[in-house]
Formats: sequence, C-alpha cells, structure tokens
Amino acid sequence: MRKGEQTRAAILDVALELASRNGLEGLTIGLLADRMSMSKSGVFAHFGSREDLQMEVLKLYHHRFEQEVFFPSVKEPRGLPRLESMFARWVKRVSVEIASGCIYISGAVEYDDRPGPIRESLVAMVRAWQGALLRCVQQAIDCKDLKAGTDPEQLVYECYGMILALHHDARFLRVPGAVERANRGFARLIENYRNPVQSN
Repeated sequence: MRKGEQTRAAILDVALELASRNGLEGLTIGLLADRMSMSKSGVFAHFGSREDLQMEVLKLYHHRFEQEVFFPSVKEPRGLPRLESMFARWVKRVSVEIASGCIYISGAVEYDDRPGPIRESLVAMVRAWQGALLRCVQQAIDCKDLKAGTDPEQLVYECYGMILALHHDARFLRVPGAVERANRGFARLIENYRNPVQSN
C-alpha cells in the first residue's frame, strides 16, 4: 500500500478498537487524533466527516466478522457441519470481544431508535448474517440433518439468544463459564432439532 493508504488503514484499526470499547457514538475525531499523534485536520484528510469515519469502521468490523466467521464456515459441508462451524466461530469471536465489545451488539443499543445511514448499514449487516444462518439451517433441513418440521427462523432466534446471553453474562456480569454454557446450550438445541433417522 502507498503511504496514504497505510495511514488510513492504521487510523481505521485504532478507530475500530476505540469504537469497540466506547461505541460508535463515542468515537470522535479528536480522540482518534490524540491516539494517532496526528492533528484533527490530518485525520479529516482521510475521512471527510465523523459519520464517514463511523461508516468505515462499521464496514471494517463487518469485513473482519465475515473473514473470521462466515467464509471459513462455508467451506464446511452443507448441513450440520456448516451450522456447527458458524456457531462455534461466532462464539469464539464473541469470547475474544469480551474484553473489547461487539459493535453489532453495542450498535443495536446505540442506534435502536436513532434513524440515519449508520443505523441502516448496521441493520443491513446484521440481517445479512441472520440471512446466512437461515440459509444454513434450511440446507441442514434439506439434507435431512434436521427434522423436516424445523422452523429455521425459530432456530436462528434461539441461537441469537444464546450469543446475546453469552455477551451479557461474560462482559457485563463477568460470570465465569459463560462460553461453556453457550456451547452446551447450542448442543442441546441441535439435539432437539436433529433428525432422529440421521442420528441413528
């Protein structure tokens, strides 16, 4: 990368770290300039506004989520192996974010009633992930790993609930063993939906 691109990438890395800890609304040009030992105008040279910076941070977070969770999982065979990989990688990412924070989760709190481009982008990204999970569940039904009567939306809803509980208990309440509970909960959930013909 050219020097300008390297500087921009470095700014985004620090901005993502700050946004993960303080929320997207807590991300300011002044704070970022201080962390980068740059002037505010130097940061503005790479991002035209605070909202532009927030949008780029959101895109970077989404890109990294896809690289760590989605793309490796789709290399697994369709059906339960892929769904189990998605959940396991999701849990792993959340367990790392216990120390920093999840922008999807914190963003939902920050922008649940705040209209605008950032909320729209955040909603689109979360829905894209939910859509990927729904397709994965439907494939598991189609290949008979899961019962024919399985409701994909209900299963995804329950998976999401476990991730939110994991983040809440591990990050907010500091409850030990939350990751193990999430994994046990998922295993029990899948056992409930598993096609008994396939498991024999």
